[in-house]
Amino acid sequence: MSSLRHVLEASAASHHRGEDAALAVVVATEGSTYVQAGAMALFGASEGQVGWLSGGCLEPEIDTRARAAGSHGRIDWMDIDTRDDEDLIAGSALGCRGRLRIALLPLSAMPGWPALVAAWQRGQAPLRISISLAGDVSAQVESNDGSWRIDSADASTTADAATGWQVQVPASPDALIFGAGPETPTLLPLLRNLGWRTTLVERRARWQVEAGFADAWIEAAPGAALPVATDRHFDAALVMNHNFEMDREALHALSSTTIPFIGLLGPTRRREDLFRVLPAAMHDTLLPRLRSPVGLKLGGQGPEAIALSIAAQLQAFRFPQ
Repeated sequence: MSSLRHVLEASAASHHRGEDAALAVVVATEGSTYVQAGAMALFGASEGQVGWLSGGCLEPEIDTRARAAGSHGRIDWMDIDTRDDEDLIAGSALGCRGRLRIALLPLSAMPGWPALVAAWQRGQAPLRISISLAGDVSAQVESNDGSWRIDSADASTTADAATGWQVQVPASPDALIFGAGPETPTLLPLLRNLGWRTTLVERRARWQVEAGFADAWIEAAPGAALPVATDRHFDAALVMNHNFEMDREALHALSSTTIPFIGLLGPTRRREDLFRVLPAAMHDTLLPRLRSPVGLKLGGQGPEAIALSIAAQLQAFRFPQ
């Protein structure tokens, strides 16, 4: 549960509960670090820590400082530098040879924060956050914005010439999934944990229980689903109905879209059979975007292995290295 999606959702829920939680935001890094600027973690919420800023070495100290910031309603600053040789065998013993600069934001001093998180969840625009040493904090998602002036601790010990930072949280990637099946109970929670938003298209009563794993459910035939989902801009579509005619209908509908990744479950022979019954004009629009068989060749058999291979391919596509 380390994606920024989970951190932001948990921060909004904690704010609603009136807890003295703090959002730890990495505003800058140098050298080799576990995370980059823009990484976040929540401390002091009733569900405990949400998110990671290191491999676990720094979190105890961050937790202590963050809880204090939350309870005092005051921004605190941390400058964690492990670039010296002695840090390899002493101190935190990280061996990362990097530097993290972290702002600890008290959520209780940020009224309206949950509304901004909700706007980020609904839309497909990034969340932009600005933080200054003086305690000026602002956040914006498209036309939704908020600004706060918060008491700030002395940050002179950070030894940094910068007086303010801006970080950005990209919108969650969006996947449209045609059909539930044996892979669904593994695939959809895995995608959620990786930060994806999923919409499941499924009208068959047998598989509708799997809709609980998705963020949104469209109870419609494949061909009727896209007009219902016009409010989303999908990064990927998966065709995995385990039904030839429904897969054909889904591919037919997807041929008129610009969704850049279309994954088709099943062997090459099945794809060839499907393309034989699709109009020839659709071949040219589908083939450049089609991954068939969908999923990376990671090894293993069964629905769980297939789900893992699909999630890995989606992640590699959306976040290329």
